[in-house]
Amino acid sequence: MRTPAWKWEWNLNTVVILFGFMGSIAGSGAAWERITSKQDDLTVEVERLSNRVTALEASSRTLDNHELRISNVEKQATDAATAMRAVQAALNGLAADMKVTRESCSE
Repeated sequence: MRTPAWKWEWNLNTVVILFGFMGSIAGSGAAWERITSKQDDLTVEVERLSNRVTALEASSRTLDNHELRISNVEKQATDAATAMRAVQAALNGLAADMKVTRESCSE
C-alpha cells in the first residue's frame, strides 16, 4: 500500500476564511487607531473644559463678593434713609416748638 500523495490545493472556503481573518485583523487595528486618536482629542477637550470651569468658579467668587458688597450698601442706604426720617421728624418737632416759642414771646 502506498501513502497518499499530498496535493497543495486552495479550497474556496480556505481562501475566504483567510481573507476574512486578515480583514478582521486590519479592521480591529483601524478601530484601535480611531479609539486612541479620539481619546487624545477628548483629553485635550477635557483639559480645555477644566480650564473654563476654573475660570467660571473664579468669576463666581467675584460675583459672590460683589453681591455681598451690594447687599451691605443696600442695608446702609436703608439705615441712612431711616436716620434721615428720624432727623426730619426731629426738625419738624423743633420747627413746631420754635413756632410755639415765637407765638408765646410775641404775646
